[in-house]
Amino acid sequence: MTVTLVHPEGVNRVDVHHQVADTRGSRTVYLAGQVAWDTEGNLVGRDDVAAQAEKAYLNIAAALDAVGATVADLAKVTVYIVDLDEAKAEQFVVGRERAAATLGVELQQPSTWIGVTSLAAPGYLVEVDAVAVLP
Repeated sequence: MTVTLVHPEGVNRVDVHHQVADTRGSRTVYLAGQVAWDTEGNLVGRDDVAAQAEKAYLNIAAALDAVGATVADLAKVTVYIVDLDEAKAEQFVVGRERAAATLGVELQQPSTWIGVTSLAAPGYLVEVDAVAVLP
């Protein structure tokens, strides 16, 4: 395995992700931020943070598959949520966990969540940027 997720001693342990990803690999894959669009470019889950988070992660899985990787290879994600607050953070986790269940994996990579005023197109509430490491 090229990515080992760690909860280090001496650092606050949170439930939604690990604090560290220890990687051992020679190939790094950088994904463009993924939003909740289908293959036709249509918005999925208008006004629904959970649905948009789920679709963004499913798009990440599809993008990784295109280069021979899986979500198990993810080392770090950055999450952008429009008008981030506690309720939207909870909804995001619901959507991420639905994607994890669909994919049959845990999505606990180190992450940074950033509240933004808007994303690239009207209606988008969530964007997830990811980096993966492969052997």
